[in-house]
Amino acid sequence: MIKKVSVAPMMDCTDRHDRYFLRSISKNVMLYTDMIVSEAIKRGDKKKLLSFNLKEKPLALQIGGSSPKILAEVAKIGEDFGYDEINLNLGCPSKKVQKNKFGACLMKEPNLVGECINEMRNSCTIPISAKTRIGYNEIEDYDFFKSFIDIIKKAGSNIFIIHARRAILEKLSPKQNLNVPPLNYNFVYELKKDFYQDSIILNGGVSSTDQIKEHLKYVDGVMIGRAVYHSPYFLADVERDIFSNNNVPTRTEVMEQMITYIKEEIKKGTRLNQIMRHTVGLFHGQKGSSYWKRYLSENMCIREADLQKVNHIMDHIKNNNFTASLGK
Repeated sequence: MIKKVSVAPMMDCTDRHDRYFLRSISKNVMLYTDMIVSEAIKRGDKKKLLSFNLKEKPLALQIGGSSPKILAEVAKIGEDFGYDEINLNLGCPSKKVQKNKFGACLMKEPNLVGECINEMRNSCTIPISAKTRIGYNEIEDYDFFKSFIDIIKKAGSNIFIIHARRAILEKLSPKQNLNVPPLNYNFVYELKKDFYQDSIILNGGVSSTDQIKEHLKYVDGVMIGRAVYHSPYFLADVERDIFSNNNVPTRTEVMEQMITYIKEEIKKGTRLNQIMRHTVGLFHGQKGSSYWKRYLSENMCIREADLQKVNHIMDHIKNNNFTASLGK
């Protein structure tokens, strides 16, 4: 299920509460879970790790691992839980991930990646996708990159999400890897020419709908990451400008929708701060947004926050002066 725009899997960010929140803004983007280690799914509490609200769909499960057998088993589990796609992480550069032999370091072992994809493909019927970088360390060579993608395609995947940067595995932190290696969109554009029958989705540095429109001239889809997390209502622009959907809720309406969800989650034992931390950027760029951020950080992004504080902030939001200063 290919959508023209998707939200990237982001560690400690795109959990089920964040995805529900984002879905309340956008009905059309594809959402991804943050990466879950295949070993954890195999041996851990599957329901706790994989359960999601059906309103989050369409939804893909991103997994990390390098054991073809375990990845195959986990792909089938993901299908049984109702995910629309299984995505293999081949782009995370963190040292912890490298130590456990998954993420971007697997670009060094193309044949092993092929085995993993092949086993996953044979274990389930939903699409198998791969999210990768264009190279690693000093290797930024199109022929290598094309060969790597060709191995994955022959193994059974035809959806490629390409973060248009190299991964520097030794010298840079994960945060630095999001900025320091230069973007090379031309590699992704060229890949679409060579794999014109496959779905090529570009990721990296996208922060406006004008940029999305430009990339969509050359590729099948665009994945947005940090721009959405820092300013979630960016998805309203995506709905209007990319999907021609003008029936988008206001920021106030988004929060009103979230109240019902919050009440249901609190009954299940979820802490309020686990949900509200994702809404800090909702009024980003609006006059008065600093009040929203300050109130949340002082009252609702703390462990002991309760629903009474949600009702309090909603009273403020509904106050004409407050909504006027924030922008609906």
